[in-house]
Amino acid sequence: MQGKNAKGSGGDAVWLMRPGRASLRRAVAGSVLAGLVWPLQAAVVAVTLGGLLAGNAPAPLIAAAGFAVLGLLRAALALWADTHAQTAAELIVTHARAGIIASEAGRGADSPFGGAGSIAALAGEKLDLLVPYVTRYSPARARVMVLPIVIFVLALSQSWAVAAVFLVSGPLIPVFMALVGLAAKETSARQMAEMGTLNDLLVERLSALVDIRLLGAGDTVLAGFATKAGQLRHRTMAVLRIAFLSSTVLELFAAIGVAMVAVYVGFSLLGLLGFGAWGGAISPEAGIFLLLLAPEFYQPLRDLGTAWHDKAAAEAVMAELAAWRAAKTANLPGTGGRAAPLPGPASIMLRDCVTPDGIALPDIQIAPGETVALVGPSGAGKTSALRLMAGLSLPLAGQVVVAGLALTDEVADNWRARLGWMPQAPHFMQASLRQNLTLGRVGDLDGAITSAAIKGVIAGLPQGLNTRLGETGTGLSGGEARRVTLARALYAAPDVILADEPTANLDAATAALVTKALLAAAARGATLVVATHDPALAARMGRVIRFGVRE
Repeated sequence: MQGKNAKGSGGDAVWLMRPGRASLRRAVAGSVLAGLVWPLQAAVVAVTLGGLLAGNAPAPLIAAAGFAVLGLLRAALALWADTHAQTAAELIVTHARAGIIASEAGRGADSPFGGAGSIAALAGEKLDLLVPYVTRYSPARARVMVLPIVIFVLALSQSWAVAAVFLVSGPLIPVFMALVGLAAKETSARQMAEMGTLNDLLVERLSALVDIRLLGAGDTVLAGFATKAGQLRHRTMAVLRIAFLSSTVLELFAAIGVAMVAVYVGFSLLGLLGFGAWGGAISPEAGIFLLLLAPEFYQPLRDLGTAWHDKAAAEAVMAELAAWRAAKTANLPGTGGRAAPLPGPASIMLRDCVTPDGIALPDIQIAPGETVALVGPSGAGKTSALRLMAGLSLPLAGQVVVAGLALTDEVADNWRARLGWMPQAPHFMQASLRQNLTLGRVGDLDGAITSAAIKGVIAGLPQGLNTRLGETGTGLSGGEARRVTLARALYAAPDVILADEPTANLDAATAALVTKALLAAAARGATLVVATHDPALAARMGRVIRFGVRE
């Protein structure tokens, strides 16, 4: 997660383009070489037609064969360039997408960049906007840097007047593109931001769909979503208007330039103009050659103008990628994947620890099978202490020792395999209730359901254990979601149970059920640590550790 700024730095561009750099270089080279073949074809045509007019034409079959061979060469180079451009685009997008997914999967906290919708939009539809930048804009920019200069030199060798036309009209196109680019960049950036906002809104509304229907708020939500969708539509149309306007003006400039060359060559060949050529009147061969070169002088500029909005869109995406990379959070300790439970006693020790938030914690030592309550004011570090014990984060300073070993990335996965984790805010996968309880582990599902007293909850769901839950447990009340997380924590008979505010905001009956289930797990030998403001729950623990005031 290395980032520099939200505007897109050179380092971010290098990181993004590195996987496809070699293929992109080949694509650019092939595109330029394909463009350089046309002056040779134009020369063949000019010499042949000029000879016909003068009555001494070369063998037409030889000329036709030469033109065809050069055409095939040009087509082969263009195909080769397009293939490598597509390969480069695929490598770049795939690398960036894999990087986003891997980084988000390893985050130890929510990203400051945005919600799930914004990140999904960045990894999905927004990254796809890099494809036209790689396949169209990059080759077009390379052609603009080479082909107009070569054609200008060739035209100057035949006629200074045509070269003057190119020299005057050619720079107008890049100047106009620069002016259009300023507006296109800002408009594309606003469109990117609107897309992320709309995706976040969609995720939030889908996760609360059942609640929205129960509250009868469907019409209000639809109206709000329609407003946001309308705003995105207006942003998109603004981008398209700029793209169409720029293309129209660029076509006008190119058409005027070609027309001026055609008028000059035509009047010169008719003998009405006697200036503009070196050493006298312009020859038919030179006139035809110049007429064939004129459109190709402007074509790279037209291609670049057509792809200019691709550049604006890609720069907006790169800026968002830079902002995402700059949104740093601590990664989840461990190497990822399934691990065998860490052997040794289920003991926990925190020594001179400072949390990632900068809170100094008291030294804590918990023996296997002990029941401990962490109490204190909000913000004192109780939740942070639980996360350190669970191996969900690492301290800025100090040491966490679990099962007799220092908690590091190498042992974090194995340690978490022994834990039952009950967070303060219930969170679920977009999967069935059964999958949310088991998480692919081996355990006693019926026992966990009985201990957490959720049989009635399951019976009330449309498809029982096969009911799909949203990320926030759509269709479950707060108390029911809390008991489901308790059943998930108890499912695999863990050696250590860490519960963050397990009875907060619950009615007395539900709080009693949760407390009973936690104490039953402790009675069978599990180490139990709870962070709580509930004095009744704290009183049931064997030991109470008090945290200091909020810093």
